[in-house]
Amino acid sequence: MTNHHGLTGAHSQAVQRPAAALSVDSINFSYPNGHEVFRAFSLHAKPGEFIVLLGPSGCGKTTLLNLLSGFQKPASGTITINGAPVRPEMPELGYVFQSPQLFPWLSVLENVRFGLRMQNRLNAKEQTEKALHYLALVGLDQAADKLPYQLSGGMQQRVSLARALALEPALLLMDEPFAALDAITRNNLNEETLRLWSELGQTVVFITHDIDEAIFLADRVVVLEIAPGGIHSELAIDISRPRTNLDTRKLPRFVEYRTALMEEISDVVHANLSVL
Repeated sequence: MTNHHGLTGAHSQAVQRPAAALSVDSINFSYPNGHEVFRAFSLHAKPGEFIVLLGPSGCGKTTLLNLLSGFQKPASGTITINGAPVRPEMPELGYVFQSPQLFPWLSVLENVRFGLRMQNRLNAKEQTEKALHYLALVGLDQAADKLPYQLSGGMQQRVSLARALALEPALLLMDEPFAALDAITRNNLNEETLRLWSELGQTVVFITHDIDEAIFLADRVVVLEIAPGGIHSELAIDISRPRTNLDTRKLPRFVEYRTALMEEISDVVHANLSVL
């Protein structure tokens, strides 16, 4: 069987774990300096749901993703994926960082293959086939032999996305992955992210400061208060899929959501200023 990228064999089709259910229940977290970030905070995601966390700097978005990944631990409360306590080595977890975090001395292919090597569940041939498959999904199979410095910023972030997807996680955590890119590249990668999500079916938790990006991607936008305020509001995005940059962003409903979220963010900022 050959797919539209020309790949054949066992990995021409992605083999996905079922999408994960995420539960964050009454967690408390403070940094060692005493700065409190979360107090009795709860958040839940249904399997296959695309949740976007939106809020100004200082509301704890990145800290929350570090807690969801198990990189940090709450002082109390629980975080579970499909009912199991979260831990960094869980095969259900994938993480895409703000910057690509590529190894500059490794080729594009070897960067994507790196996580598969660490899992040590496939032989070298299978690792290579799977890495090439996911590079093809993000349109970079022809760049497999290049080094990261030979790629644009947007292409490097595609490699980072392919590396996370190659692990076939049930829950994908994305921490402002496109924030440093130009607007055109960012919009194109937003569209590409939705295409991959529709094909692969993960549960996604995505962080952004960008209201338009949040609306375009999300099933549900969660607006966070300044820490330790928790969730300020939630907005379900009722826009049909598939979504495209040219059509979706000009819909009257898209504009209505933008206005509503601007008001919510303004409320958060003004509430914070009032207590300073």
